[in-house]
Amino acid sequence: HVQLVESGGDSVQPGGSLRLSCEAPGYTASAYCLAWFRQRLGQAREGVAGIGTDGVSRVADSVKGRFTISRDNAKNTLSLQMNSLNSEDTAMYYCAAEPNNVCSFAHSVVDYWGQGTQVTVSS
Repeated sequence: HVQLVESGGDSVQPGGSLRLSCEAPGYTASAYCLAWFRQRLGQAREGVAGIGTDGVSRVADSVKGRFTISRDNAKNTLSLQMNSLNSEDTAMYYCAAEPNNVCSFAHSVVDYWGQGTQVTVSS
């Protein structure tokens, strides 16, 4: 069993920044594509950014240029730097481990989920 623990969610004003973190066991970096998903109220969970076992990252078009995903293997941490936040980014954000070398952003294939961390963007 892989336990993923997110942190960093908060309330922020439009245009602000937040950094989310996910603690993941060390071996996940070589066996799983690690990703961030989000779920807005009343909507399906969607993939936001992922980083594969080779360290190559992928970011959804909706957040490209604003969000950056990174992985610190020494600290067993996955991070999501979010800049220029707007109200559309308000959601519960989840860390996920997908058993593939490259993230597909298909939530149906995710093996493990974190408990989620809430991000609220509001003036």
